[in-house]
Amino acid sequence: MSMPFYVSPEQLMKDRADYARKGIARGRSVVVLQYDDGIAFATENASRALHKISEIYDRIGFGAVGKYNEFENLRVAGVRYADLRGYSYDRVDVTARGLANAYAQTLGTVFTTESKPLEVEIVVAEVGQQASGDQIYRLAYDGSVTDEHGYVVMGGQAERLGTLVTEEWRAGMTLPEVLGLAVRTLGAPAEDGGEHRAIPASQLEVAVLDRTRPRRTFRRLAGALLEDLLD
Repeated sequence: MSMPFYVSPEQLMKDRADYARKGIARGRSVVVLQYDDGIAFATENASRALHKISEIYDRIGFGAVGKYNEFENLRVAGVRYADLRGYSYDRVDVTARGLANAYAQTLGTVFTTESKPLEVEIVVAEVGQQASGDQIYRLAYDGSVTDEHGYVVMGGQAERLGTLVTEEWRAGMTLPEVLGLAVRTLGAPAEDGGEHRAIPASQLEVAVLDRTRPRRTFRRLAGALLEDLLD
């Protein structure tokens, strides 16, 4: 009689984590930056139909890297969660913190109980009435949640690109300033000495949570408007 194949829980979790990280690293990065009037999202994405940045609710935005079908399912679930909570209670009761907790439970459950983890990393951001009320939560494939302040970079060369943002970002930047920083970051070479890429506006997916708007703060920036902001 053959012995059953045994894998220690530690090794199993490590293998799942490595698998998820490799899948996420293959995707284009998403940069999220706080500016004076809100929160900006930017990524390199030539598709006009398959979005990596989306609206969840009145003041909440969503960005993701990894496998499209997996993070799209999470986005739809988030919209349903927000609509149900806003209908059952009040629209102000729908918060990024509550949504992040719900996502964390889903991601953590899949990571520990399913044979394949979700190859996704997501950010949930909520714009406040003032800059001090802005919230940015980063969620990893295993359900861990990080409360970010000011900015976050996910996917691709996240650590390397995050260092570039750290060097240049400052509180109170204007929208053109943070978009310029985002594009420079996304076009940075993968290795030292590499060539910096100039990414045209047509290859970018950009959206903002604009605190100056009355209720629905999410809006996409494209075409001539985006080109003017990047000049």
